[in-house]
This record gives sequence, structure tokens and C-alpha cells, in this order.
Amino acid sequence: RRQANRESSGRGGDIVAPMPGRVAQILVQAGDSVERGQTVVIMESMKMELEIAAQRDGVVKRVAVEEGGQVDKGMRLLELEE
Repeated sequence: RRQANRESSGRGGDIVAPMPGRVAQILVQAGDSVERGQTVVIMESMKMELEIAAQRDGVVKRVAVEEGGQVDKGMRLLELEE
């Protein structure tokens, strides 16, 4: 299994899936403070692990997925508020 580079995906307050895959691990929960570049979700896609990082500082407003769940490209994983 290869490990991909850390992905930083998002638009506005959303952190979104950069490609289709499975949510392997969620490292934060609602109410947690996160810093830009911090890994918040680990996905598996095409036999690779993708570390999804926060694109800005903020507080996790909502986790929109569950561990083990399948996601499509562009699907919201987390919502951040300032």
C-alpha cells in the first residue's frame, strides 16, 4: 500500500473528498479546533492512503461522513467554522 501526499481539499468552510474512496479514519469530532495543515481524515482510494488536511484554522462544525463509508469526489467530509 502506498501513501499519497497530504491532500488539502476544500471550498469555503467545507473539507471535501479529492477523489472517490472509503473513509478509513476520522481524526476529529464536532467542536474540535484544527490548524491549517492538520490531518483531519484518512481516506483509502486506489490502494493508497490519503491524508486529508484542513485548509485553514477553524473549529469543526460538523462531521458529514462515517468511518467505513464510501464517498465520491467532491463530497463534503467536514464543515469548519472560524
